[in-house]
Amino acid sequence: MISMDGDTLKPEETGRYLRTKWLGRVSYYRETVDSTNTWARTLAEKGAAHGTVVLAEEQLSGKGRRGRGWVTPKGSSVAMTCILRPDFMPQKASMLTLLMGLSVAQACRDLYHLDAGIKWPNDIVLSRKKVCGILTEMDAGPERIRSVVIGVGINGNLTEFPEELKGKATSLQQELGERILRAPLTAAVLGAFEKNYEIFCQSADLSAFREGYDRMLVHREQPVVVRGAGLDRGDLSGVALGINDRGELLVEREDRTVVEVNAGEVSVRGLDGYV
Repeated sequence: MISMDGDTLKPEETGRYLRTKWLGRVSYYRETVDSTNTWARTLAEKGAAHGTVVLAEEQLSGKGRRGRGWVTPKGSSVAMTCILRPDFMPQKASMLTLLMGLSVAQACRDLYHLDAGIKWPNDIVLSRKKVCGILTEMDAGPERIRSVVIGVGINGNLTEFPEELKGKATSLQQELGERILRAPLTAAVLGAFEKNYEIFCQSADLSAFREGYDRMLVHREQPVVVRGAGLDRGDLSGVALGINDRGELLVEREDRTVVEVNAGEVSVRGLDGYV
């Protein structure tokens, strides 16, 4: 038994709240998986349709960015992956990570009236702590995307975290002071992403979303250090200005030159904690 209150991600439950046209209308569910992304990639290789969503109550080997793990105890979180088959060029796919992050933040704001922020490029934060991680993986050739899977892990009703995450992670239950039902949240995220994705496909860039994304960017106009950004000079220090149409972080250095960063770990210089 997953929970005492009927909180489940089974399709019949999430379907009660789903208002999408195509995203999540085909869905797969398991109580336990190694990773929803791994499962979704297998389904994509077998021909799963655009808009298919996989959901799980528990991940034993959830995947985070840069090879990190993601903890998903049974019945505690939203663990899902969306399968997409875009017609744009492969180099555009990385922007979908930012688009999903924006969608999760919008859902948290709309449902719970929480001041959800975005830590570039792919984390959602509440009270300066991580509440959601996103991992996008692509199967593509030089000119064509075969499939993209976007994994979303949202800490819903977690109340305890491993020692190394204390002070860096939070959950919706901790922020709200009460348990949440995960099915409405799942449906809200899918609804927001479907709407945003359809707008994105008109231009295949983030031009329509920059203003809204920048308003939620927790580092905007703050000193940041970009680590692991592939820069010859090592770490990059400066002030985060926002993103450009490609989703790159714009960082202004002391000499007033602006660097476009397309990968990296960002942390606010001079402040303790995760953000």
